[in-house]
Formats: sequence, structure tokens, C-alpha cells
Amino acid sequence: MTASASRGPAARKKNAGLGLAAAGSAAGYGVSVLFPGFPWLTASLILGVVLGCIPAVRPALDGVLKPGLAVSARRLLRLGIVVLGLQVSLETIGSLGWVTIVAIVALVGVSFVITWLIGRLFRLEGDQAVLLAAGFSICGVSAVGAMSAARGSDPKDAGTPTALVTLYGTAAIVILPALASLFGLDSVQFGHWVGASVHDVGQVVATAQTLGAAALAAAVVVKLTRVLMLAPMVAIASIVTRRRGTAVGKQPPIVPLFIIGFLVFVLVRTFIPVPDAVLATAGIVQSILLSMALFAIGASLRLEQLARSGARALAAGATSWIVILALGLGIVWLA
Repeated sequence: MTASASRGPAARKKNAGLGLAAAGSAAGYGVSVLFPGFPWLTASLILGVVLGCIPAVRPALDGVLKPGLAVSARRLLRLGIVVLGLQVSLETIGSLGWVTIVAIVALVGVSFVITWLIGRLFRLEGDQAVLLAAGFSICGVSAVGAMSAARGSDPKDAGTPTALVTLYGTAAIVILPALASLFGLDSVQFGHWVGASVHDVGQVVATAQTLGAAALAAAVVVKLTRVLMLAPMVAIASIVTRRRGTAVGKQPPIVPLFIIGFLVFVLVRTFIPVPDAVLATAGIVQSILLSMALFAIGASLRLEQLARSGARALAAGATSWIVILALGLGIVWLA
């Protein structure tokens, strides 16, 4: 048997899983079109979770489809994070002013530590506390995936933080606009609050646009500043992991390659004129990659396993969310 022939079944299995992830991404997009304001990435994750709950499908998910789903959950997630760098410009971030930038950086660091401590307090298993801190304090599911990759975490540990980011980030779309008038926030202040406290970029857009274009513009700039913190936070986590020798399997690099790619794309966006058409295409590619990854992650979840620590996880997520909302609102009022 030739080498190419022996690789045939493995390649077919990988392609089957990738094809399913692509179909899940397309279905998630369809849901976002049918229900405007419902994020594409969130829909893809939920569809994956629903599929994983069907007993008749599980043997295929854990068998022939597993290699391709694993590629989607890891490699495509990392590629999506790299492309995300094109959405971040140092010039745009600089327009906030140094006081606001320092406040946002401090917010990310403080909220990361507090959320990690909350996760430990509620006895979340494995790396879940660290991944929850990354997702809530930086940029949602992208940060969960990046931190998981940098630390070499058990893939199962990403399930609960991803679900919590989705749950509370989606709740923000409904709850935060209702609180804007209660706290006396104008549209720009509301945008800053949303950008400083909501998890995923898609959730930020869906929440901020409810108060108009000014709120959306303010939210996106603040949010992308938080996204830029992904690189140093993941690099620090990688260094700590190497020194403690706590990674599963081989030690991760000090700075993961996909984070270097992310930073390169940030510099490209900053110093090289990028046509709007290229940026629009990159945004679509980024969404496709991340939605395929999230569908694959969702399909690998087993809700009965999540339910075993569900009460603790929900409480940890709710506590962390309230703390971050309060910290974000404090920055808005101080600024």
C-alpha cells in the first residue's frame, strides 16, 4: 500500500469534519439573517451544541467526523485570530487619548485577575478559571481559544468558558440598552461602556448599535483596544506555563505563532493603506473561520458533563459579568 493510499481514509475523515463545520457556519449565518441582531458566531456555537445533543449523531461526531472538527476547533480558530488583527489599528486606538487607553489596559488586567479569582473561588475545574478570565476580560471566544492554545489546555476545558461567554454576552444585547437611561448615559458613553465590558466583537456590535451610529463607533474603538491586549496577555500566560511546566503535552512557545501573526496584521493595518474591499473580505473570512471553529467546539460539548458543574459555572460567570460591568461603568463615569 502506498503512502498516499494509506493517507486516503484519514484525509476523507478530516474533510468530512471540515465539511460539517462549514455547513454549521453557513447555517449559523442563516440564523443571523433570519434574526437580525443575533450574532453569527453565537448562532454557530449553539447549532454545534444542539447537534452534539442528538444521541444518534454522537458516534459520528466522536468517530469519522472528529479529525476534521478538531482541525476546525484549533487551526481555524488560530487563523481567525490572525485575521482579526486587520480590524485593529494603532492609530484608531491612539485617538482615544492616553488616559482612556491606560484605563482600558488597567481594566483588562484587573478584570482578568478578578475573574480568575472568582473562577477559583467557585472551584471551576482544570484551566476553566484562566480561560473564563481571558474570555470575559479580553475578547470572548477568540480569547478563550487563544489562551487555551497558548497554555496547551485540555480541549474539554474550553467548553464551559465558551458557553458562559456566549450566554452572558448575548444577555448584554438585551439588558445593557435597558440600563443606559437608568444610568444616565448618552450614546457615546453607552458605546464606551459596551466596548469596555461586553465580550465578543459581534456581541459588542449587536449591543451598541441599538443606540445608533455614535454608540457603535465608540464601542468598536474601545473594544478593539481590548482586543489588542490579547497578544501580551497570551504571551504572559505562555511564559508562565513554560516556567511551571503545567502544559498538557509539549511546552508551548513563549509567543505563539498565531499571536505573532495577529500583531503583524495590526502593524499592516496601521502603516500600510489597506483597501476597504480587502478589509471587508478579511472580515468575512475571519467570521467564517471563527464560526466554523465555534461550531466544532459546540459539537464537541456534552451538556450532561457541563451540567455537573453547571450551577458553579453559572454563578462564577454571573459574578464575573457583574464585576466587569461595574468596572466598565466606573471608567465611563471617571472619563
